[in-house]
Amino acid sequence: MKTTISVIKADIGGYVGHSGMHPALMALAEDELEEAKKQGKIIDFFVAHAGDDLELIMTHTKGVDNAEIHELAWNIFKKGADKAKEMGLYGAGQDILSDAFSGNVKGMGPGVAEMEIEERPSEPIVVFMADKTSPGAWNYPLFKIFGDPFNTAGLIIDPKLHDGFIFEVLDMKEGKAIKMRCPEEMYDLLALIGAVEHYAIKNVYRKDGIIAATASTQRLSYIAGKYVGKDDPVMIVRAQSGFPAVGEILEAFSLAHMVAGWMRGSHWGPLMPVSMKDANCTRFDGPPRVVALGFQVKDGKLIGPKDMFDDPAFDLTRKRAQDITDYIRRMGPFEPHRLGLEEMEYTTLPSVLEKLKDRFFKVD
Repeated sequence: MKTTISVIKADIGGYVGHSGMHPALMALAEDELEEAKKQGKIIDFFVAHAGDDLELIMTHTKGVDNAEIHELAWNIFKKGADKAKEMGLYGAGQDILSDAFSGNVKGMGPGVAEMEIEERPSEPIVVFMADKTSPGAWNYPLFKIFGDPFNTAGLIIDPKLHDGFIFEVLDMKEGKAIKMRCPEEMYDLLALIGAVEHYAIKNVYRKDGIIAATASTQRLSYIAGKYVGKDDPVMIVRAQSGFPAVGEILEAFSLAHMVAGWMRGSHWGPLMPVSMKDANCTRFDGPPRVVALGFQVKDGKLIGPKDMFDDPAFDLTRKRAQDITDYIRRMGPFEPHRLGLEEMEYTTLPSVLEKLKDRFFKVD
């Protein structure tokens, strides 16, 4: 039996502002998924949140991009958005970019990461959920996990990892993808994925073609043509026995690397690894957060979760993130705290430039 793991998320209403998720919306999602489980639509589920994003983690046997599973998530988000509107929550339904479900939630606002696997005797996975950032936020940790021997010792000493991995990289602006082999094409790979607002790692495979990790790559601004909220990506990573160890996976988040997003989706800031209870973005609507939930998957059942960043080992990283926050915030509206002009095209800046355009004059 093949097991499909689907992580589908959406911002359907913030509490308070964009800082967190109201318990009533999570309870609604839990009730809906419990009913779907009783009906046999899914095997198991867990409802989580990262900041103001509702995260649905589901297992089933229907494969990726399944219309029934996507419609289940879509209906939950729609009901949750209606509830959020009743409660007056902020930005209610902002990730719902259409009123009618079209068979797949991709391109309709929600973020999606899914993989279909043949379960190993022991199948540990880590589900990552970020808030106040974009899909390119995963580029750095995914490269560290699957491409950097200074992070992942198994690339050197584990024969099962020594051949390296294949990275599927998406050009988010052109809608094209390329598969690159690492370590053979490492320099070319880095040339692309270092441009985190243009290229994003979508999937990582072992050299034998087996899926190792998958990430959401939906860009809301490209879908809607304007800023309607940051993308807040999700990711699934398999661990141990032919894949990097759990500790090697988590180590990739020990830097608090800089990501795009934060306030109004318009600033660079440090990605802070936090426990789910601390996934509430308050300072300048941030700083950007990432939550990691670990599960053992057995016959489609989710054993867990274990809150992987609920660990004092990451206290120094969180302190570093706060120090970076103090420093970069002093820059205010100046680059490099504010995003470059190309990315600002999807914010309110164009309306400012439109207002001023007739006041520019030629100079010699």
